[in-house]
Amino acid sequence: MRRRWMAVLRTPVGAGAGLLLLVVLLLAVFAPVLWSDQANAIDTDHLLQGPSAEHWLGTDNLGRDIFYRVLVASRTSILLALLATSIAVVTGLALGSAPAILGKRGGRIATAVVNIAVAFPGLLLALFFAVVFGVGAKGAVLAIGFAGAPSFARLTQTLVAGVAERDFISAARIAGVGRFRMLVRHILPNIAEPLVVNATIGAGGTLLAFAGLSFIGLGVQPPAYDWGRMLGESLSGIYVHPAAALAPGVAVVIAGLAFNLFGEAVAKGLGVQVPRARWADRTPEATPARDDDNDAVLVVEDLQVSFPGPVTPVRGVSFTIHKGEIVGVVGESGSGKSLTALAVAQLIEPPGQVSAAELSFLGAPLLGRLPVRSTAAVRRRLLGTSFAMVFQDPMTSFNPTKRIGVQLAEGAREHQGLTRRAAMDRAIDRLRAVRVPAAERRARQYPHEFSGGMRQRAMIGMGLMGAPALIVADEPTTALDVTVQRQVLRLLETIRTEDDVAVLLISHDISVVSQICDRVLVMYAGRIVEDLPSTELANGARHPYTRALLAAVPDLDTPLDEPLAVIPGRPVDPARMPVGCAFAERCAFASDRCRAEDPVLVDQVACWHPQAQAEYSNFRTGQR
Repeated sequence: MRRRWMAVLRTPVGAGAGLLLLVVLLLAVFAPVLWSDQANAIDTDHLLQGPSAEHWLGTDNLGRDIFYRVLVASRTSILLALLATSIAVVTGLALGSAPAILGKRGGRIATAVVNIAVAFPGLLLALFFAVVFGVGAKGAVLAIGFAGAPSFARLTQTLVAGVAERDFISAARIAGVGRFRMLVRHILPNIAEPLVVNATIGAGGTLLAFAGLSFIGLGVQPPAYDWGRMLGESLSGIYVHPAAALAPGVAVVIAGLAFNLFGEAVAKGLGVQVPRARWADRTPEATPARDDDNDAVLVVEDLQVSFPGPVTPVRGVSFTIHKGEIVGVVGESGSGKSLTALAVAQLIEPPGQVSAAELSFLGAPLLGRLPVRSTAAVRRRLLGTSFAMVFQDPMTSFNPTKRIGVQLAEGAREHQGLTRRAAMDRAIDRLRAVRVPAAERRARQYPHEFSGGMRQRAMIGMGLMGAPALIVADEPTTALDVTVQRQVLRLLETIRTEDDVAVLLISHDISVVSQICDRVLVMYAGRIVEDLPSTELANGARHPYTRALLAAVPDLDTPLDEPLAVIPGRPVDPARMPVGCAFAERCAFASDRCRAEDPVLVDQVACWHPQAQAEYSNFRTGQR
């Protein structure tokens, strides 16, 4: 952080604006102490005099030295402007962050309030609040503060909404981090830079606005004075005594430039981190006991995920994962693989809706209204310690403003009650467990200092911070080269073997899944169309879609002089689901029954005409 501050101050703009702002703030602190007597001394023998050696900027209508009065007025002007800015920032931050804390209904109300307030010009709001709160310094501070809050709230809303969709927020949510802690620990640090910059620049605008209210008589009242009050009192004599009016105006401009230019310098070189919060609930309830007689880790029956439209991208998915089993889910993009994983992880948010005949993890139900808060805490702890999620892109899954070790340790501190030191030791140990070299040093590094493969290993290490019974890996080898892909897959195999952990591996690459999985679920158009052991995948698959996926993977026997095999047509649109089998329009074996009736999963295949191996040679050439 010290280096980043120095980088800001080394730039010409940063150094100049920083020095200017320092001078302004020093004047605000020390000027009233040093020169109040000279500024308040009345001299009736020298009324309204012009600039002279004795009075550099002349005197006012009571013979008081204008130069010293401008210096002394800096404290009132700067202090009141900073107070109004603080009110604007705090109020705007509260309104802008409300959707992330209050949930759907409260967030809508807060957003509506901000939208209505932003529709009014800031000056009109300031004048309105000035009338409401009354004439004087206090009323002006409140008026300008609340008038500036809507624009800051709109900025906060936009930034919060952008960060809230990132994968590391989903990871924190699945770890059981509460809304307020999520906001303070994960969202605000990532939006702090633009907020700080806008607050700094806003201080300059607030200073000008406050001077404007004092100028028209709604701000500081006699005998107190600020730059706006001095400018208003001197305006009537500006043609015969211009220095008295120009001096406070120049002071406002210089101070405003100091804040604005320093804010621009900070924008280029510094991102400010927010201190960690310690206000999250700690729930002493223990994780529900695991039934050793039943090795089912995850049970999913008739899972459906729907969105307004209506759109149902996941339709009646059912499967069970047992202890120590690796189950692969394959299918083209849009087949519902990731949505199924997110639904299991409780990461589908409104307006999305999840329903199921049964959705249980380690025997505990994951759906349904909970009668008491303690039960919700038990569920949160269960998911936070026994359920691990490895997202597709580790670069967006990690919080870029926090060190890797801190992010791994957070879950252990939240759910296991470990101290900061013990949690960090556990994080270093987990990094070693996933084969990250120099784990103690790498734990102090940021995500951007890790390669893609190492970030993915660290993400798996985060899942191992507790005692996971299930790891859901959503495309864990995407964008990795073949060598690193193999290393990540071997790591998952090792974890399964050593710790008896169940793994749900989601991939669009059927060859990757066939290498390490015990069982393969093939999804198409939101449904499981085939469920078979991986050993039978190459020669025992019977659904036309499964065979088409296999045929589309080139191997050493693929003729080099022939075009690669493709699956004809395009995947169906979830918003326009056809009657009958969704794959019928792309299938070489479809009949009228396929186009009229939707097949159900019988004998582990959902097809009216399951085919034998010998009948699939035409997929190699892309024929229908």
